[in-house]
Amino acid sequence: MAVIEQAPVGQLVRQWRERRRRSQLDVSIAADLSSRHLSFIETGRSKPSREMLERICDELDVPLRDRNRIFLRAGYAPVHPERPLPELGDVKAAVDSVLSGHEPFPAMAINACWDLLSANRAAADLLSDLDGSLGRPPVNVIRATLHPDGLAPRLRNYGQWRRHVIRRVQRQLERTALPELVELLDDIRGYPVPAESTDVPVRENDLVVPMVLDTPAGQMRLLYSLTVFGAPRDVTLDEIAIETFFPADAATRALLGVDGAGSEPL
Repeated sequence: MAVIEQAPVGQLVRQWRERRRRSQLDVSIAADLSSRHLSFIETGRSKPSREMLERICDELDVPLRDRNRIFLRAGYAPVHPERPLPELGDVKAAVDSVLSGHEPFPAMAINACWDLLSANRAAADLLSDLDGSLGRPPVNVIRATLHPDGLAPRLRNYGQWRRHVIRRVQRQLERTALPELVELLDDIRGYPVPAESTDVPVRENDLVVPMVLDTPAGQMRLLYSLTVFGAPRDVTLDEIAIETFFPADAATRALLGVDGAGSEPL
């Protein structure tokens, strides 16, 4: 991490261009500068203006946290503030509204490393019996789900879900380059598979692989959807996602207090 932060601005630009698998010619045309100029920026022979850096970062879809680092290395003040979720005013109210409005189904707000920021009652119930470090804030949802002392013994399709989660974390690492995700990947790859875990068969009518979880009330099959805010200007907001879970079958809808039609809470 320290090596990346101390890198010259041109090296940071080149790292993000290569991470996005873009050529200098491609990026220079899209960002409205010559490929020679972009080459000079990357090699430190030319200092980019703030406006030019913004255009390059836009084209490379650089996360706001790393844009601030790039601006700092170029000698400019960071552009994007970072405030905790409770201080985000209308955004916090919107998150709360989505979470509460999703009842009786689970929903949670997480950051880019899957640390839990907020949860509705249904999601809190699923995580209520976590012990030790897994249950101390900030709860990491990925670790809580796959750790042998977490929900792992209750996951009936542990292998399927673990493979799916590893792909998600890998994609997130590719997009954000957050070093915390490298540690998270190492951790979950090292977790032992529960001895009693046997992946449930994927049914012919399953369009996606659900999370199949044993609960005190019975077995649940849950699908999830991910929601992010458009056009964020705050680092925290740029990294917030809302995961909403939905029942994958009538039995799960019934366990969650919804009738067989799947629309109205009882």
